[in-house]
Amino acid sequence: MSAIASHSVLLDLSLPAAWAKLRDLSLAPHYVPGLTGCQFHPGAHEGVGASRRVFRKGGQWLDETVVQWQEGVGFVLVLHKASGGAPFPFREACFSYTLQAEGDATRITTRMSYSLRGGRLVEGLLGKAFNKVVREIALNLKAYYETGKTQNADLVQGRTLNSAL
Repeated sequence: MSAIASHSVLLDLSLPAAWAKLRDLSLAPHYVPGLTGCQFHPGAHEGVGASRRVFRKGGQWLDETVVQWQEGVGFVLVLHKASGGAPFPFREACFSYTLQAEGDATRITTRMSYSLRGGRLVEGLLGKAFNKVVREIALNLKAYYETGKTQNADLVQGRTLNSAL
């Protein structure tokens, strides 16, 4: 993949406490802007192969499947639309979350690696927007993990679905 957007923040949580929250893949709608809920695909809810469908405003959806999982550290999700590959405008895309202990706190790094249809010109045009979203996810995650208060105004309470599709 040719482009990367990354942001890192310090969480006021121990590494085990941060990992206990991060490993729960159902929590994403509480801190990812625009999500209105999520639903697991049949199978595992964590580890390599765990897969979820996240719902967005306007009835849009996206599938995310764990392709790497490092217990206590983080994971990588591949973004796709069912079995049809990456959603437009992506040629391919993945999102990773990585934790690292820093004293009594924990640093989390959110990172999106991607290539776009249209190549480097389109990546140049959309790069700032992707950087902004990745930064916002990290900051919202920090606030949600530390306070327990949903940071995503688009999440309709009670709409987050944790059942299998």
